[in-house]
Amino acid sequence: MIPRGARLDPRLYQIAVLALLLAYGALALDFDVRPLQCGAILATALGVQLACARVAGIRNDPRSALISALSLCLLLRTNDLWVAAAAATIAIGSKFVLRVRGKHLFNPTNIVLVLLIACTDRVWVSPGQWGSAAYFGFLVACLGGLVVTRASRADVTFAFAAAYSALVVARSSWLGEPMAIPVHRLENGALIIFTFFMISDPRTTPDSRAGRFVFAAIVALVACYIQFRLYRTNALLWSLACCAPLVPLLDVVLPGRRYAWPSLTAAPAPGGSYEALAGSHFARRPDLVVR
Repeated sequence: MIPRGARLDPRLYQIAVLALLLAYGALALDFDVRPLQCGAILATALGVQLACARVAGIRNDPRSALISALSLCLLLRTNDLWVAAAAATIAIGSKFVLRVRGKHLFNPTNIVLVLLIACTDRVWVSPGQWGSAAYFGFLVACLGGLVVTRASRADVTFAFAAAYSALVVARSSWLGEPMAIPVHRLENGALIIFTFFMISDPRTTPDSRAGRFVFAAIVALVACYIQFRLYRTNALLWSLACCAPLVPLLDVVLPGRRYAWPSLTAAPAPGGSYEALAGSHFARRPDLVVR
């Protein structure tokens, strides 16, 4: 029974939204997603999470692993089943290995996509698979808004959206392009999914609000440079992977309270919050949980 006044873990909302998007993409947008590949990613991710938790001697929590697995199902494209399973293994394993001061250094889905694209020719991401229909973008934005608000990271999402949109529009204005061109670039389902579901990861963003604003602006600037100066595809993925090592530095320069997922087992004190309740414990022992 859920305690009075408690709220559900925001990861449950994110799992539901990602599953809904996967179903929508497969059924309505005819994604090239094989059920066997999705099953391999999900099973491998949950299995690796369980094995790593046992080795680390911590309680197994499959929710974050499920989020990473669903994200891979949405974004990863490969013709090889073993590559899909390897991607899930690397993504979940990175949460346990690539850590700084108790935090993930990279978003698991982001880093595995970048590594496999850079090191093999068997993996690709298809940004155009989502199309540019305004109604779909609005749908994803609404669902994503629900998720990031529940996860207390709406600030970094909207800061990145504002910075990236401003840079894209400013570039087109400087070049004298008609406004339809930057608007078309921003009407991209993959961009909205990145904005609401990847850069907003509360375990890989700076602890302070000021740090998150700075981080969002840097990621937007680097993404525009990669896309418009280096002419590389998947600029958002490359930018986030390149900028992620800045987070520990921003946490030192602009310190803030460490984020911890809220618990259903206790309600916050009057005037308090779940973040404060859980954060006070995990700030002392950030090594106890890998999520």
